[in-house]
Amino acid sequence: MRFSSKANPGEDLAALRAEIDRIDAEMHALLIQRGTIIDRLIAVKGTTASGSAFRPGREASMMRRVAERHRGLLPLDTVEGIWRVIIATFTYVQAPFSVHADVSAGDPAMRDSARFHFGFTVPYRPHPTCAAVIEAVAASRGDLGIFRFESRAPNGAAHPPKGEAWWEGLIGDGRPKVIARLPFIERPAHPAGTPVFVVAKPLDDPSAAQRDWVLYAVRAASWPEEANRALHDLYGEVVGRAKARGETERLLLALPGGVGARPLREALDRAGAGVTLLDETGSHAARFRV
Repeated sequence: MRFSSKANPGEDLAALRAEIDRIDAEMHALLIQRGTIIDRLIAVKGTTASGSAFRPGREASMMRRVAERHRGLLPLDTVEGIWRVIIATFTYVQAPFSVHADVSAGDPAMRDSARFHFGFTVPYRPHPTCAAVIEAVAASRGDLGIFRFESRAPNGAAHPPKGEAWWEGLIGDGRPKVIARLPFIERPAHPAGTPVFVVAKPLDDPSAAQRDWVLYAVRAASWPEEANRALHDLYGEVVGRAKARGETERLLLALPGGVGARPLREALDRAGAGVTLLDETGSHAARFRV
């Protein structure tokens, strides 16, 4: 409906407010309807254990569609935040979970990330280290953990937080694994732009994972420049690196999902790295940039 600028301003305003009220009521009704479908979904799936409702691949597809179809004056920040809360809250009502966060570098950024991506209904649990987050997730029935990572130090070298090889806590069958990298929709001045990994216990349904990027924990006798070139040739990158004096190199590598562990090991062996351990520690969706 279009309104003429020559019409009675009071009538126009009243009609517009009535239209807004109608839309608000319809949105609320649709949320209620979504809730009834979740009830049916719970019955069909027989969801009883915490964490079994996580579907990282489906969530990434949903958020990609939201970003692609968005238009108009409403900021994408708001739209993304609304959808994140809807997804996280309906996941929570299917199977309650908490979000554990590493706050060793400060709580505000991590709290912002947790609240933006998971809302206020999901409990937030701060911890002093990445290792503590991983162990809290491992001891839970199905909680999530989040911690920041920086793939580059100010001098351009890859490094982990505080020199800590936190990814070693993800090594082994049954251990928590990375299931997402946030923010998924990446843009300048994102309100929760701190880069974080999300970890969870291994998913009940491996097909629910998103494997655009796969992470590998590596221990190696050395890390020569030839190893960097071999990794670059596979379109991979060093996400984290730690080495104490006299110790082996400990690295976290990210590679496209189609590469696989065997070609990676063979490439690093040819480069003279002397790999002693290579273990998949999770995967995540490729970031959507706007």
